[in-house]
Amino acid sequence: MMAHPGQPTGSSPSGGGVGGRGPMGGRGPMGGPMGMGMMRGEKAADFRGSMGKLFNYMGRYKISVSIVFVFAILSTIATIVGPKILGQATTKLFEGIIDKIRGTGDVDFAAIGQILIMTILLYVISSAFGYIQGWIMANVATNITYRFRKDIEHKINKLPLKYFDGTTHGEVLSRITNDVDTINQSLSQSLTQIISSVVTIVGVLIMMLTISWQMTIVALVTLPLSMIVMGIIIGRSQKYFKQQQDYLGHVNSHVEEMYGGHVVMRAFNGEKKSIEKFDTYNNVLYNASWKSNFLSGLMMPLMMVIGNIGYVGVAILGGYLAGTSVISIGDIQAFIQYVRSFTQPISQIANISNVLQQTAAAAERVFKFLAEPEEVADTASPTRLEALDGRVEFQNVRFGYSPDKIVIKNFSAIAQPGQKVAIVGPTGAGKTTIVKLLMRFYELNEGKILVDGHDIHDFTRHDLRMIYGMVLQDTWLFNGTIMENIRYGRPGASDDEVIEAAKAAHVDNFVHTLPDGYNMVLNEEASNLSQGQMQLLTIARAILANPRILILDEATSSVDTRTELLIQKAMDTIMQNRTSFVIAHRLSTIRNADLILVMKDGDIVEQGNHKDLLVRGGFYAELYNSQFENTQQVVMQDRNLANEKN
Repeated sequence: MMAHPGQPTGSSPSGGGVGGRGPMGGRGPMGGPMGMGMMRGEKAADFRGSMGKLFNYMGRYKISVSIVFVFAILSTIATIVGPKILGQATTKLFEGIIDKIRGTGDVDFAAIGQILIMTILLYVISSAFGYIQGWIMANVATNITYRFRKDIEHKINKLPLKYFDGTTHGEVLSRITNDVDTINQSLSQSLTQIISSVVTIVGVLIMMLTISWQMTIVALVTLPLSMIVMGIIIGRSQKYFKQQQDYLGHVNSHVEEMYGGHVVMRAFNGEKKSIEKFDTYNNVLYNASWKSNFLSGLMMPLMMVIGNIGYVGVAILGGYLAGTSVISIGDIQAFIQYVRSFTQPISQIANISNVLQQTAAAAERVFKFLAEPEEVADTASPTRLEALDGRVEFQNVRFGYSPDKIVIKNFSAIAQPGQKVAIVGPTGAGKTTIVKLLMRFYELNEGKILVDGHDIHDFTRHDLRMIYGMVLQDTWLFNGTIMENIRYGRPGASDDEVIEAAKAAHVDNFVHTLPDGYNMVLNEEASNLSQGQMQLLTIARAILANPRILILDEATSSVDTRTELLIQKAMDTIMQNRTSFVIAHRLSTIRNADLILVMKDGDIVEQGNHKDLLVRGGFYAELYNSQFENTQQVVMQDRNLANEKN
């Protein structure tokens, strides 16, 4: 597998590459936009607490947010006053026409022109204020989003690997994408809308009362009916919106899973089952989308019907009041505008309340993530060794991924400088766990690991991992050239040094057969290289790092027998005068090891060299002989088959 820088693939927590310096991770399910993140209608467990934390997080932007509030209020007030002044122009025009008909006067176009200019000026000011507050709030929201993503990125690098053992990578990724985007959209749009809507409701209500309290009562009669209709529609559509987002995530996750494993899916003829599952998800998504959009689409037509009922009542009463000279014709025009302006912000607040629930839920998830326990801090006075011998000692190491599941029970061993130490044993014996502890990916429950007599806790994690070079069974390559992927082992290396390392790992043999050679860019899935070639690149990366201690975890498992022999020779060369830990299942590859540690159920049951362990006739001899017998049986079967054909 291949990933972009910072997005490793492969199942190994250590990522691969060199000395643990590569990003750590694996692949987790992702649902696409909002697939694994916020879902419409999701609510926070602690709305007030989450919103309080969000506002505290915005503390450094208090002045900017206050300015936004002021400009939003001023912009809304200017908009509210507009219809009242425009109504005066209507009144002037109407009275002028009446006077002209009666022959007692004429239309005062100069006064009407002044009123219109004032109205236009008010709307221009309102637009300018709206632009300014929108620009400031967008800047604030963007800065907060930037800080959130930066804090989350820093947090990811401080979290212990134990956290990722119990959390899918898609869920972590959703914090940076979906949740932060939800907060960004809410801050940049909803906050100012809330201010504008509240000010509009209050301001319009005041203006309506100044015109006619009787017509205001008539207009407000329809308000409870509007609220009831909105409540019913929102309540019914909400569950479909949530179901829509749920199944959008299911569809996206299923497509990604099938695409990522399409070779296995086809190999086992799983196309039909995959399509059936997709159709099931897609049908539910279709029905939920149709119902949610249909119900939400009913909102405006029903609100218009209710609004028109209010307009009829206002028009009848307004006509009567105008006929009795209680109010002017311009006031009726202004009042009708206010009625129209009154219902819109109520609908906005109803929608914004749902948005705020999503925002609180997103903030709650982000702050919960940021509050996760971090790795034990590095020592304040770290040990720094100018020269390293490479002596590694395990003293009564005890470790479990969880307190009730101890994997390493009592591990003690010493690797002398320059020794090749092989760790063997059945699956689940704890071989790879020992390597993870050596790299300090996890903290010990008990015991110590010493490097040149110094506890690994006396080093910073960065300095400790600079000591090691690591090659894993799961390759980790990123989207870049072959040259860049090898240079990841030592970023300051020259091209000649990279090529020299490539030759030592037998990468140079096949690179020249590729288009663009060392400058060939690996595609998204690194499918333009074979698995064995990808493994050779990671070995070249480790060679370039020139570490004092090597860790090889089944490093040749993905290459053919001929390439394996070449790699073994290259490894024998670079392992000279270096302490090396080799994890192997094929025991024939570690016969020349200086020390073989035989593990079973988290303990070392035997240790010694290959010859001594065979002579003892213990557990190692059983493992080795079983592999040897299987190989002999295969050879005999091949010979018998050949004889039958002849």
